[in-house]
Amino acid sequence: MKIDLLVTNCTLLPLPGTQEIIARGFVAITGGDITAIGPMDQCPPVGTGTMLDGQGQLVLPGLVNGHCHAPMILFRGLADDLALSSWLQDHIFPAEARLVNPAMVYPCTKLAAAEMLLAGITCVADGYFFEADVAQACAEVGLRCVAAQGIIDFPAPGVADPRDNIAVATTFLDQWQGRDPLIKPALFAHSPYTCSPRTLTRAKELARQYRTSLFIHVAETKGEIEQISTPLAASPIRHLDALGLLDRETVCVHCVWADEEDLDLLARREAGVIICPQSHLKLASGRAPLPSMLARNIRVGLGTDGAASNNSLDLFREMDLAAKMYKILPPDPVAVPAQRILDLALRGTAEVIGLHPGSGMLAPGSPADLILLDTNRPNLQPWYSSDLLVYSGCAAAVRSVIVDGRLVVHERKLLTIDLAETMTQVNRLASRTS
Repeated sequence: MKIDLLVTNCTLLPLPGTQEIIARGFVAITGGDITAIGPMDQCPPVGTGTMLDGQGQLVLPGLVNGHCHAPMILFRGLADDLALSSWLQDHIFPAEARLVNPAMVYPCTKLAAAEMLLAGITCVADGYFFEADVAQACAEVGLRCVAAQGIIDFPAPGVADPRDNIAVATTFLDQWQGRDPLIKPALFAHSPYTCSPRTLTRAKELARQYRTSLFIHVAETKGEIEQISTPLAASPIRHLDALGLLDRETVCVHCVWADEEDLDLLARREAGVIICPQSHLKLASGRAPLPSMLARNIRVGLGTDGAASNNSLDLFREMDLAAKMYKILPPDPVAVPAQRILDLALRGTAEVIGLHPGSGMLAPGSPADLILLDTNRPNLQPWYSSDLLVYSGCAAAVRSVIVDGRLVVHERKLLTIDLAETMTQVNRLASRTS
């Protein structure tokens, strides 16, 4: 068996169908896939491949960020402590109108991609404008990306005339479909209050034509239905269903104000949901009904949202908050156990955003998107169970990151780009925001 990269002497979480941790194991990688895994006494020879010593490190699948606006890292801290409507209308939309162009999107995305990789995120679902530049930046940094071109019924960056929004999105899909193994092109209709029924219908038709996902913000705030120009139903989610948008390839982002009927509908249509706990609380949007979603077997994943509304791109923080915020009101310490949250950040999110069926798992045949965590850190000792990853894990514990079989972070150093130069470029842009 040819091996390109062999990780040895590492700790492995229980494999599918087993219960025991492998204290000293190996992971063999060929091309972009895991080809073998097990205890060191079964380790194959590396041959001409590269060997990575994982002594004192835990190997697990890379975290998957189900929702982000990577270029908005430029606006991190620009407009904090505001209601969503004021945050968007008075600060973010005007700043985007002034500043968003390819020269901003490309370096800002590189910085965001670097932050995510260093935090153990190996894949992100991103939605923004000039998404071709987002895709290019992620590919260069080495971050897997479901890159979704933004669609909105107002003049937008790269789409001066909103009548061209579908045409621009079509060009993006044509440009990136099958172009790079790290990039899956998709569509992002901003929301039902910024897209007309006709635009939403056309966006979904295009997504179906290209067999890709359609992402949309929906039910983020209590009064959202009042913002929809021509509502076709009593809630934003039922409005989307009336338009025929809800199916397995539609990803509903936020769903904070989804009621019981909405949840039943999401389950029936098999639509996916991404929740962003930090962003929901920071913008005082509320708390998505995650326990009710899981009780209905709705496919759910976790996202960070953009750095402008979070303010970090760190899924360890999202996991910790998500595992705790449902323990109150009403009090229930086991409402959403830590193990379920960890699964959402791995397999759950991967499935929602349409990744390879084996994504988020440590098994032969799965994509070789892996992270190595330093378990000798004080905050990860003593070790009783992987619950510790949710309640005590942190981005600083990530030592190495492998994406598509390629080592992109080693000993906490990004190997793909000059990070210092990228930060300098973004800070130059930030000096022009005021």
